[in-house]
Amino acid sequence: MLAKLALQSLLDRKGSAMLSLLAMTVSVFVLLAVEHIRHQTKDNFSNTVSGVDLIVGARTGNINLLLYSVFRIGSPTNNIRWQTYENITSNKLVKWAIPISLGDSHKGYRVLGTTQDYFEYFSYGKKNRLEFDQGHQFDQLFDVVLGAEVANKLGYSLGDKVALAHGIATTSFSMHDDRPFTVVGILAATGTPVDQTLHVSLKGIEAIHIDWQHGVKVANTELTQSDLEKVDLQPKSITAFMLGLSSKMATFQVQRSINEYASEPVVAILPGVALSELWRMIGVLENTLLLVSILVFIAACLGVSSMLLASIRERRHEIQLLRIIGSPPYFLFLLIELEALLITLLGCLLGATLLMACLASLQGYLVAEYGIYIASNILTKHSGYLLMSIIMASIVVAIIPSLSGYRKARES
Repeated sequence: MLAKLALQSLLDRKGSAMLSLLAMTVSVFVLLAVEHIRHQTKDNFSNTVSGVDLIVGARTGNINLLLYSVFRIGSPTNNIRWQTYENITSNKLVKWAIPISLGDSHKGYRVLGTTQDYFEYFSYGKKNRLEFDQGHQFDQLFDVVLGAEVANKLGYSLGDKVALAHGIATTSFSMHDDRPFTVVGILAATGTPVDQTLHVSLKGIEAIHIDWQHGVKVANTELTQSDLEKVDLQPKSITAFMLGLSSKMATFQVQRSINEYASEPVVAILPGVALSELWRMIGVLENTLLLVSILVFIAACLGVSSMLLASIRERRHEIQLLRIIGSPPYFLFLLIELEALLITLLGCLLGATLLMACLASLQGYLVAEYGIYIASNILTKHSGYLLMSIIMASIVVAIIPSLSGYRKARES
């Protein structure tokens, strides 16, 4: 009876109730969206690479090295000589190494030059290895393996020809179209920057730059693929490399020896430590967004409370009628609290549904443009606690109009 009466009371004041419901829906949407996207983004960044003990690059900031080597964001300050790579990886404590060469692109997507060890040792998430959706890893000089998003977005399939561009600009006029690559593999989706990357061999990178100097093609050689395969295509330098060590206990020992490497200024970072530094840097932004969301929710709660408080004056006859039929004062208190609860519950339902619909529709865009996978399912333990907090907060705020109604009932 109480619920039916509360619902009918809200319907009688549907204009103000709808505005309160709209404000509550928007506030729940914003609060859930900020929290969900914050946690999902953090998980995405944390799961981009796993099992890597050290990342080595030219001396720069820890975060900059992490961003360009793992997330393909930004550019390196310098390259590392191949001799340096060989000297460091010859350490008996190094179990495996993955060299990385960046600098070329294809229609806005980064090209990664590496070795076959990349497909064997690179992992993401909870040490998940890369898997092929189609084809296999590169074997020949001009083979290319595409990330899932590159293949889907550009419509490539096995056997297609791909011409790389010099530099990382979305639109480039310096093309390596005289030596196209053939698609031999397409990786399964990972939800990481791997999906937005084209993978070629280090020798393939050297081959397309064999007649280039300082970013400019200086000669048009007539070397065929068979001719190039006979040429020494050992890279002179690489961008960075990842290391897996035979013992976790040796991590700091190897890191110190690399940082003290005398022949070239290089730095070794721990991916986990660099990620923590990154999140500390953007912690202020996170907290600011959360604060804004909370303020929006508080404003919505106060709006609901104000609407209920203002309705007390309009409900004098309703209160007198309830008192005549024998309803105690606390009945009106519970009635107003239930009205606030109904508005909040319906606002939570609409806000959560709207958020899931928006995330589902924008999921592909976020992955394609930003390399961030945001799950559309927001029904997690954390969001459950958040919704419970929203409901409890609305009940607390509704105490003010409920007490006012209680006093009016006692006076009548």
